[in-house]
Amino acid sequence: MAKPNYSYEKRQKELAKKKKQEEKRKRKQGKQAEAPTENQPPSE
Repeated sequence: MAKPNYSYEKRQKELAKKKKQEEKRKRKQGKQAEAPTENQPPSE
């Protein structure tokens, strides 16, 4: 019987985590691009 390839599973899990973090970072960056005019007082 073949033994499980744990290093492959770990790599897939790491890639999924990295992808999720990247998507979250992009969402945050998109929100920051929209929101600065709302949150900051007008500069004089």
